[in-house]
Amino acid sequence: MEINLTLPDGNVRAFEGPISAMDVVKSISNSLAKNAIVAKYNDDMIDLSTMLDKDGSFAVFTADSEEGMHTFWHSSAHIMAQAVKRLYPDTKFGIGPAIRDGFYYDFDSSHTFSQDDLEKIEAEMEKIVKEDYTFERKVLTREEALALFTEKGETYKVELIRDLPEDAVITTYQQGDFLDLCAGPHVPSTGKIKTFKLMNIAGAYWRGNEKNKMLQRLYATSFPKKQLLEDYLFRLEEAKKRDHKKIGKELELFMIAPEGPGFPFFLPKGMVLRNILEDYWRKIHVEAGYVEIKTPVILNEELWHRSGHWDHYKDNMYTTKIDDVDYGIKPMNCPGGMIVYKSKMHSYKDLPLRAGELGLVHRHEKSGQLNGLFRVRCFTQDDAHIFCLPTQIEDEIKGVMRLVDEVYSKFGFDYTIELSTRPEDSMGSDELWEMAEGALAKVLTDMGKEYELNEGDGAFYGPKIDFHIKDCLGRDWQCGTIQLDFQMPERFDLTYIGEDGEKHRPVMLHRVIFGSIERFIGIITEHFAGAFPAWLAPVQVKVLNITDNQAAYAEKVVADLQAAGFRAEIDLRNEKIGYKIREAQTQKVPYVLIVGDKEMADGKVAVRKRGQGDIGAIGYDEFAAMLAREVAEKSL
Repeated sequence: MEINLTLPDGNVRAFEGPISAMDVVKSISNSLAKNAIVAKYNDDMIDLSTMLDKDGSFAVFTADSEEGMHTFWHSSAHIMAQAVKRLYPDTKFGIGPAIRDGFYYDFDSSHTFSQDDLEKIEAEMEKIVKEDYTFERKVLTREEALALFTEKGETYKVELIRDLPEDAVITTYQQGDFLDLCAGPHVPSTGKIKTFKLMNIAGAYWRGNEKNKMLQRLYATSFPKKQLLEDYLFRLEEAKKRDHKKIGKELELFMIAPEGPGFPFFLPKGMVLRNILEDYWRKIHVEAGYVEIKTPVILNEELWHRSGHWDHYKDNMYTTKIDDVDYGIKPMNCPGGMIVYKSKMHSYKDLPLRAGELGLVHRHEKSGQLNGLFRVRCFTQDDAHIFCLPTQIEDEIKGVMRLVDEVYSKFGFDYTIELSTRPEDSMGSDELWEMAEGALAKVLTDMGKEYELNEGDGAFYGPKIDFHIKDCLGRDWQCGTIQLDFQMPERFDLTYIGEDGEKHRPVMLHRVIFGSIERFIGIITEHFAGAFPAWLAPVQVKVLNITDNQAAYAEKVVADLQAAGFRAEIDLRNEKIGYKIREAQTQKVPYVLIVGDKEMADGKVAVRKRGQGDIGAIGYDEFAAMLAREVAEKSL
């Protein structure tokens, strides 16, 4: 029988079927077949051994793709589990998924894993790779699967099977002496996994429920080439050096106290950095036609029912009582923005109304998820809510995107875009959602922006555009977002008087650019490794004297710098100049000015620039002008 397969480039190829996915790949290219990991057939990810017996679309993925590496890592997890089973036979198995940059597997074992065990497991994994077992897929009935895993004593697998839908296809994969419950797909054989590294050990409650047993979780990664693993491990070491928690402590930017887990304390130098960001935010928003508002942190519970947050977000909210009335501590700023808009009647001539807010919000995060400034329980969102006419939607989205371009370029960030569509837990009609999603997609297309579709990940009240910035280590951070909302104006009965003198419903955009001031500070701290450009640095200049003879001159230089608006400090300690220079370098100060007798006599300063070293002695006015230009241009 003949089957026709449509390839990603649109070409249609005919084959005598049934035919295996691998044979299809070989017909395309032998080199592609050598590097192929997994395929996609009519929207289903499949093993390369799968037999194709009907017309459809067909694509193949290598390690250069997200799909390929996801399969590669998931298959690696099975190899790790097989190695553990060989070494510790009484082990029971939880789950072993692929994750970002690797994989993990959860184990219930009488043996407590240690770092020394990781080398033993790696050695056993190497044997399994060399043995090059084929990953063999088998379809079972529910009764067969339950009987099989009950006989093996795999209680966690039995629980997973019982929780599957009645019509679920239940499959197992076997490589050599190891069999696992798994939906797949997998690489053709264990020999595909060329190099791997077990990273660390952690505890994890079964299915993430703290009422369940604590299992042992082994994290690991793998790659098809040794150089890729070495590059990854190098990036990890570099990331450790850039850890914002470590740098934040060293540079005295912020702290987390045991009295307030998840509630950061900003120290004086951290407040300087924070205020610079907020001042910059205010300046560009005034220029873009925004007004600034401030709304309360605590608002009546009824408001959160009206907004929909109580039904969709209450597990993340803190609550309190005032005069026996229930109140919610805001997890988002938008309901307060609704009240501000509703406080007066608006005409179509007033729109668009762009209201920005640096609003403090609180969200309940589990203690195990807290992470420095990246995951906290209170943070400041650089929110703005834009109320506009339906005809203004596209122009307003474009305006936000231009603002995003301007801001991220100041920090040296490139970014990628995702368009997230309607989630299952959502409000509103199909018609409104289709209109909203179509409007966002049209703007992205009109502006020539490439984007990925992230189906089902929109907010409960509307679709959104997410901006993922890429730092100097190539890591992605989701910061900015634009959310188009037809629901909130309806729930809050927001109106404006149109040209016809009648009341109409405005459209609303939610948007952030930094996302969270706290998290953004954590991101740029790691991006710059604490060596902030001069316009951001809490201390821009450190002035050092060589001997007491120059103390008065050094004090005058600092006073002049401070009078000119620069952030300057002085170090008059009776220490060797080399020691004071090294300490200033450790504090990552952009400029160090050294004054000795010659500089004092000539009215100059000897300048050391971070990253360049000694650039010579120049006049004070020349240095001040150079620094002023660098700050004004927000040079990186």
